[in-house]
Amino acid sequence: MFIIAVLGVALVTAAIGWAVLGVHALLLGRMPGQWLDRLVRQPRLWGAGALLMLVSWNLDSPSLLAISVGLVALGHVVKPT
Repeated sequence: MFIIAVLGVALVTAAIGWAVLGVHALLLGRMPGQWLDRLVRQPRLWGAGALLMLVSWNLDSPSLLAISVGLVALGHVVKPT
């Protein structure tokens, strides 16, 4: 029972961290830290995908999840203008 509680807390913590990263990228247009800043080329696109991923998880929508994964991938690939 203790292991399930710890896993639940870890999942909630990861979801909150993902949401914070998504909001930060979407609103500020940059990623926190050097590693993420080098890795993501279009932070706003990545942030929109990250937030949409959390929404699709709450709505149990696989089609919305596919769109959000695509947006996150495009955030990594698309060259900045």
